[in-house]
Amino acid sequence: MSPSPPTPPSPSPGSPSPPVPGRPRRGGRPSGFDGPLLGAVAVGGALGAGARYGMAVALPAVPGGFPWATLWTNVIGCALMGVFAVLADEVWRPHRLLRPLVGTGMLGGFTTFSTYALETRALLERGRTVTASGYLAGTLVAALLAVAVAAWATRGAVALVRRRRTA
Repeated sequence: MSPSPPTPPSPSPGSPSPPVPGRPRRGGRPSGFDGPLLGAVAVGGALGAGARYGMAVALPAVPGGFPWATLWTNVIGCALMGVFAVLADEVWRPHRLLRPLVGTGMLGGFTTFSTYALETRALLERGRTVTASGYLAGTLVAALLAVAVAAWATRGAVALVRRRRTA
């Protein structure tokens, strides 16, 4: 067994800390390329985008009709983010690539703000102002409620499981 390398001395107060690969420096630029991190985001994004496409196929939009697929995609994605955030932050000790894979990649690729904006614009261009306004506000409220309720329910389920394990 080879000896472990010596631990570098701690920086003195006020001195800059050494750069960590993949972490932003003071200027906000990454200090180094992190291939596994980029790969995790890319794979997750491909899976999330594929799932979003599946929702669009399952719930096809009628021209000028209400964009149900995008609404449900964003609400489901926000609910899943609420569950994932609680589990990753409060329950698990996740691998460093899990958050980028699931949060940024899968759920970022699944949910879609750009389609939401384009569909709102399309409804407005067709003169469907009330529908567009309802979609605009309804998606926002439903998505925020979804993430909050899912996080709350996940915390409750985790607490229940923990109580049962200790009983």
